[in-house]
Amino acid sequence: MSVIDLGGRVETWTRALVRPAHVHVVNLEGPTSDVPDWAEVDHGDACHLPAHIAARRYDLVFSNSVLEHVGGHERRLRFAEFVHTLADRHWVQTPYRYFPIEPHWLAPGMQFLPLRARVALARRWPLQHTVASRREDAVAEVLWTELLDYTQMRHLFPASRIRTERLAGLPKSLIAIAV
Repeated sequence: MSVIDLGGRVETWTRALVRPAHVHVVNLEGPTSDVPDWAEVDHGDACHLPAHIAARRYDLVFSNSVLEHVGGHERRLRFAEFVHTLADRHWVQTPYRYFPIEPHWLAPGMQFLPLRARVALARRWPLQHTVASRREDAVAEVLWTELLDYTQMRHLFPASRIRTERLAGLPKSLIAIAV
């Protein structure tokens, strides 16, 4: 099986219990380690893929917790278009907007606050992965993170099965699947 991972990392696949024969990772970040012979890594924007990638076909498009970071509705549409053209099958996961805990900061209800309050929280909240030292960085991080709901996922992936991943019975994330 040949998989393109939009926005992922090779490290995810090296830890996987089952790995495809070939994984092509496309990310805005460069590779953080040596690239094994079963993988290839390209620096690229999943909403504006270079022609040499966009022209290829894969068995599966995989994307985990990237869709909420691509930058607005129009860019999400472009991302979904690439998902649909790169392969007949896909698995695209994104955190659910109405889960009570914002997953990037692990802050209750943060996604429902006004921008100014989210930025203030992003600069002080102790449970996040990396605290932004400058206000401008916190604004960018908050604006770069837009959680989606079921209707948005259905709009982007109309022919896909939308599955709900649950935690303690509550919808935690949405997964668009085409097999």
